[in-house]
Amino acid sequence: MTDDREDRATRLRRLRLRSWRRGIREMDLILGGYADEHLDGMVPDEVDVYEAALGEADHDLLNWVTGRDAPPPRYAQLMAALNRRAARSR
Repeated sequence: MTDDREDRATRLRRLRLRSWRRGIREMDLILGGYADEHLDGMVPDEVDVYEAALGEADHDLLNWVTGRDAPPPRYAQLMAALNRRAARSR
């Protein structure tokens, strides 16, 4: 999660940067594009889930997004949205 002193704009900039600077290029494109499109409109609980997901390993995220593995329930809705975005980008 985030430090209470960090304002929303700073937090979203940090998350956007983390989304674009992953270890796997595919995840850069999926997460970075998603962050650019959706972060500003997310409510705080959604931002918390997104930030937690960014702490997961790229290989796990990729497997969840592509449907190779089922995501943890906490991430199911987010992974479904990321999957739809990835499908649109093909």
